[in-house]
Amino acid sequence: MGDYRSVSETQDKSTPETQPASTGTPAAAAGTPDAPVVKPVIRAAAAKRANASVIGMIIALLVSVAAFLPIVLMNPSPKTDGYRPNVDVSAVARNAADVAGFTPVAPATGDTFSPNYARWESGTGSGVATWEVGYLTPKESFIGLVQTAQANPTWLLQQTKSAPVTGSRNAGGLDWELRDTGKGEKSMVLNHKGTTVILTGTAQLDEFAVLADAVVKSLESNPAATVSPSAAPSP
Repeated sequence: MGDYRSVSETQDKSTPETQPASTGTPAAAAGTPDAPVVKPVIRAAAAKRANASVIGMIIALLVSVAAFLPIVLMNPSPKTDGYRPNVDVSAVARNAADVAGFTPVAPATGDTFSPNYARWESGTGSGVATWEVGYLTPKESFIGLVQTAQANPTWLLQQTKSAPVTGSRNAGGLDWELRDTGKGEKSMVLNHKGTTVILTGTAQLDEFAVLADAVVKSLESNPAATVSPSAAPSP
């Protein structure tokens, strides 16, 4: 009898081994590690040139700043707080007298009160033509002067911000009506020689008194008001 074991071994070798089902992924790819990240390498010479360019830009910037700094220091920008416009109140008042029907006041305040505007308003909107001057006080507050020969109760309330009468104050030998809003702004009102003068602002009363005294002196030196047709209030 032949050796049956040899036949069995031959069959076992010729029979293919059972392989796992393919998943569609190559076997080699499954075991392949991630590809290494390649970082660019800058040569020493190139890095040196790049650093030299940056350093050169910084040096050029510093040189430019150093060149312009003395010019800026020698020509400082003007301070707005110290700016004083050159307003000739007397000259503007003379020009306005022909249409005003009265001689607008031009208080002589010297260098203590600085006018920042002086103008004649025809009163197109309010119906009351006015002479107006703005003053910056020595304590850096503001007082606005308004004068008219056409005052009426409604206009007066508008000019004084509807402030109630809180008393009177003597200035220039005349009694001014004092009105106070209680919010820092106040007004002094005077009816004299045919015109009404109102001083309004946030200044202290002592500065109001100084300007009011100068207003009275100007009023006393001017003739009484005569309302011209052009200055007459609209009906």
